[in-house]
Amino acid sequence: MRHIISILIENESGALSRVAGLFSARGYNIESLSVAPTEDASLSRMTLVTSGSDEIIEQITKQLNKLIEVVKLIDISESAHIERELMMLKARVTGAAREEIKRLADIFRGNIIDVTPSTYVIELTGEKSKLDAFIQAVDERAIIEVVRSGTTGILRGDKGLRL
Repeated sequence: MRHIISILIENESGALSRVAGLFSARGYNIESLSVAPTEDASLSRMTLVTSGSDEIIEQITKQLNKLIEVVKLIDISESAHIERELMMLKARVTGAAREEIKRLADIFRGNIIDVTPSTYVIELTGEKSKLDAFIQAVDERAIIEVVRSGTTGILRGDKGLRL
């Protein structure tokens, strides 16, 4: 099962390395990882996506909690949450393909953020499945490059990951 673990971690060098090392030492895979400072400059929020049974996820969270830099963590996939990912796709577009890609971007509520005589860069945000569907809809020969941020998420309602 897929799990999204949100972690408040001290914003210091080596913290990310220790979290990644914990996963690699135990043979666990990180599907997605994003880290950025919070409103408190001394803390960063790390959103980590991994897969595994409930027992494996419980072991991972216990091991993460043992790390000195980890202040607090929660598996947000256990509660109502919102998750998003950002993707930028660069496509080769000439002639009729320009209008086709423009229509496709509109259908998926994407934005064309860069235009050259032969390319578009399209920005999309949404759940992983939406971004995957957009890639499938675009002619693979037109795709030059795809960049994705990885999943980030937040709990719904009054509950949150705070000190």
